[in-house]
Amino acid sequence: MTDDIHTPVLLERCIELLAPALRRPGAVFVDATLGMGGHSAGVLERFPEAVLVGLDRDPEALAIAGERLARFGERVHLVHTVYDGIREALDDLGFAEADGVLFDLGVSSLQLDRVERGFSYSKDAPLDMRMDSTSELTAEVVLAEYSEAELRRIFRDYGEEKLASRYARRIVEARQHEPLTRSAQLVDLIAKATPAAAQRQGHPAKRVFQALRIEVNQELAVLERAIPAAIDALAVGGRIVVESYQSLEDRIVKRELARRSSSTAPAGLPVELPEHKPELTLLIRGAELADDEEKARNPRATPVRLRAAERVRRAS
Repeated sequence: MTDDIHTPVLLERCIELLAPALRRPGAVFVDATLGMGGHSAGVLERFPEAVLVGLDRDPEALAIAGERLARFGERVHLVHTVYDGIREALDDLGFAEADGVLFDLGVSSLQLDRVERGFSYSKDAPLDMRMDSTSELTAEVVLAEYSEAELRRIFRDYGEEKLASRYARRIVEARQHEPLTRSAQLVDLIAKATPAAAQRQGHPAKRVFQALRIEVNQELAVLERAIPAAIDALAVGGRIVVESYQSLEDRIVKRELARRSSSTAPAGLPVELPEHKPELTLLIRGAELADDEEKARNPRATPVRLRAAERVRRAS
């Protein structure tokens, strides 16, 4: 296994942000979205006393990362779980707290590059889209069994698709004659249902495929639980770094980091009591974007929004 199988997004910047927390002897680093282990390899190389807790729901990713990270020996602990299981993973391994946590959200390079996984609208494949191949819900099941109203909701809410109603109606009509089992069928249906003017604004299937992927993997619901769980698991002085690739993810991250970095003192209180002080301090003002050099080196960094915070006190 070589380390050039995947170029991690903003690796050096992530390491820079995590460094003050991971220089501690025996620091615990949680890679909540391990993927093929690119970020984790960089962290373990840079901080020789750190240990890794790597989480991933994808058994194939865990196998590849395990091979890639084998040279780090007993410093590596890999766990097959979704990232909202961070507390349970730490408890099972006997770690009370984490010193650094990284989330690199969205679909992984491995999943995109494996045509048969069905994540891409540009290649024909079974309508699968499961990040965890052991789970039961697939995109094919969603398209076959969800009502028109349910399909409209996920296309609107998870894909921010203006033509959600039209696409949902066409899918329900089409499946009465033939089951939708392959991505090419769905792409063709969407293309035929899309007005010419809308087709000029980008590939018409992009947002529908995003919505289906989010529904199949319950990505936003999991993220709503995972960010608070990760913050709660941080030691004082520990740091959380999150890379998001679309606005729905980033909104959840932004909201929780803002909430935890704000005082909870009631308006008009003359003195801020210790229990009202913020739990976090933000390390980045707003969201940081990749620069032109990073985008040229790694095109997958183009949409990234980076946020980071440090835990400054425990919750009351």
